[in-house]
Amino acid sequence: MSKISKFFKGGGSAASKGRGGPSPQEALARLRETEEMLSKKQEYLETRIERELAIARQHGTKNKRAALQALKRKKRYEKQLNQIDGTLSTIEFQREALENSHTNTEVLKNMGYAAQAMKKVHENMDLNKIDDLMQDITEQQDVAQEISDAISNRATFGDEFDE
Repeated sequence: MSKISKFFKGGGSAASKGRGGPSPQEALARLRETEEMLSKKQEYLETRIERELAIARQHGTKNKRAALQALKRKKRYEKQLNQIDGTLSTIEFQREALENSHTNTEVLKNMGYAAQAMKKVHENMDLNKIDDLMQDITEQQDVAQEISDAISNRATFGDEFDE
């Protein structure tokens, strides 16, 4: 089955239909295929437009009817080209929105994992124990500072005498 007929007939994997819809990767792949198909059709129409314009120039004033028919076909092709441009813009917007949604889902999932990991790390911690530990550390830093101050003061041998 061709890609185009799969797209229009809703062809896809049986796994995606069983889950209630395609996965983001499957949907993105199909959107990219559609973009590629429409881009090829754009190229085709652009060459047809150039060909019709060349035919119109070739007939010019010699065969006005053939020139007018070529210009009418050119006009139709341009209309189709504009429709394809609009469709491509819509598909591109949808693809980008789906990519962003998929990214946001992955980010949210990973943030959930991180929250669970943090919860597991913190489950053995008690705020009272942490508070006591911080007080002990502060006291020991104060003692260390007093010792440092005592050592750094110059000894005054004989200058000050206590009676």
